[in-house]
Amino acid sequence: MSDVQPLPGGVPGAAAPAGKVPLLQQLRSNPRIPAMLAAAVAIALLVVLFLWSRQPDYKVLYSNLSDRDGGAIITALQTMNVPYQFSDTGGAILVPSNMVNDARLRLAQQGLPKGGSVGFELMDNQKFGISQFAEQINYQRGLEGELERTISSIASVQTARVHLAIPKPSVFVREQRSPSASVLVDLYPGRVLDDGQVSAIAHMVASGVPDMPLSNVTIVDQNGDLLTAPNPTSGLDATQLKYVKQVEFDAQQRIQAILAPLYGMGNVRAQVSADIDFSQTEQTAENYQPNPTPASSTVRSQQLNEASDVGARVGGVPGALSNAPPLPASAPLQNPAVASGASAASGASAVQGPLSVRHDLTTNYEVDKTIRHTEQPMGGIKRLSVAVVINYRREVDAHGKSQMVPLNADQQTKAEQLVKDAMGFDPSRGDVVNVVNSAFSTADDRAVNDLPWWRQPDNIELAKTAAKYLLIGLVGLYLYFGVLRPAVRRLFKQPDPPPAEPNLPTSMDTHAAGESGEISEVLEEMEKKQTTYQRNLITARQMAKDDPRVVATVLKNWVSDER
Repeated sequence: MSDVQPLPGGVPGAAAPAGKVPLLQQLRSNPRIPAMLAAAVAIALLVVLFLWSRQPDYKVLYSNLSDRDGGAIITALQTMNVPYQFSDTGGAILVPSNMVNDARLRLAQQGLPKGGSVGFELMDNQKFGISQFAEQINYQRGLEGELERTISSIASVQTARVHLAIPKPSVFVREQRSPSASVLVDLYPGRVLDDGQVSAIAHMVASGVPDMPLSNVTIVDQNGDLLTAPNPTSGLDATQLKYVKQVEFDAQQRIQAILAPLYGMGNVRAQVSADIDFSQTEQTAENYQPNPTPASSTVRSQQLNEASDVGARVGGVPGALSNAPPLPASAPLQNPAVASGASAASGASAVQGPLSVRHDLTTNYEVDKTIRHTEQPMGGIKRLSVAVVINYRREVDAHGKSQMVPLNADQQTKAEQLVKDAMGFDPSRGDVVNVVNSAFSTADDRAVNDLPWWRQPDNIELAKTAAKYLLIGLVGLYLYFGVLRPAVRRLFKQPDPPPAEPNLPTSMDTHAAGESGEISEVLEEMEKKQTTYQRNLITARQMAKDDPRVVATVLKNWVSDER
């Protein structure tokens, strides 16, 4: 029993570790540390989310401000203790969403933002005793500012500048000059103005300034490109070109709509060319008819003048002829009034002497006259040229085989008549219609279908899309199985249990046990002693079970000996 050695692990005589354990190994050996770290990270995330939820939601207060307006607005916000932020691009000022309306109203009370131009508010605070020249300048500035604001309200225009040249009025007609305008538009990046919008801006400026013709408006963009045509009368403008295309498109749609139900959708192709007359004509004509007969004429006016003069008696040739009364007239009188006057004059002449009578009658008749004023509106169709191609018809024979056959003469004539009716054919203006029946070419379709499946465009695009998603999936799997998962395993790997320390004899030198020969001998001796120790332990337990008094006496003697 005296050879019993202490058990390995934590018993007296066990050897202590030679060096310190690294910190990382200590962290890995303790399973509580990863849990504490995860809890700390979760708490930090909760705190961040809570703080983020407490932040106000910012919305746009104003955007696209000039530097002057932006500085004035920021100063006003700081005075009002309103928090603000700038957008990522720096083109907008953001404030909390619950303060947007209040901030806008308070800034508007201060006249902010003022904008890049001033309008007719210049006329609100006129100084006393201002000169006429200064008043005219303020009016011109206000008119320019109002036009700039109106042009800037267009979606594609960011800012605008308007310069007006208004000459002084003159009392002389020959010295009067028309005003002119120059407009500079700054467009948003990536946007352009079409011809219709340019024409609308020019018309708006010309209408906003008195006595300004449309040709005196010049529009330039921020790149210095002239947007208005230098001579609008030299060619068709955008509106006229759009009208021509619309007329051609309408005629084409009518032709295809009436032929498609007969020959199938896709079997009819139509093209229309329209010659439009954009000249505006005014004509005034006066037509005179031949003089009508007196019976069918209408008297317009009639004037009658009669005059008589009685002279002194003058002696004639002596004799019976000069003293005889006048003979009665042999010719019939045209006017009874004249005849009665002549008789009275004869009687008077017989008594008083010679009589001079003058009779004037003027009659005016109405002359037929026709005045016709004709104004021909612009946009009339001068000529239409239509070309229609109809595909062969598909027919199925008695054997069930389909084939493409051409149209017969009757069918082609009907098709041509339908085209004329649909387009509004007018032979007086020289319209031309050409209807051709021919088989449509399918060479391109056959070329695509004859390609192998791996060379067809649709399959190539599908393969590219699939390869892209497959590559993304492979990269994701590699990152998970090759990087993330091994890193997690290495981080949370449980440390290996330390090997059991053998009970070396106290007399053995630990440094000498490091040699290979001595280690083997020590191990063999340890195995023998371990076997003997186990056998002695079993025997002692059996003895204590069989005769506990003897065992108690032995232990009592051991204790007495140690004392």
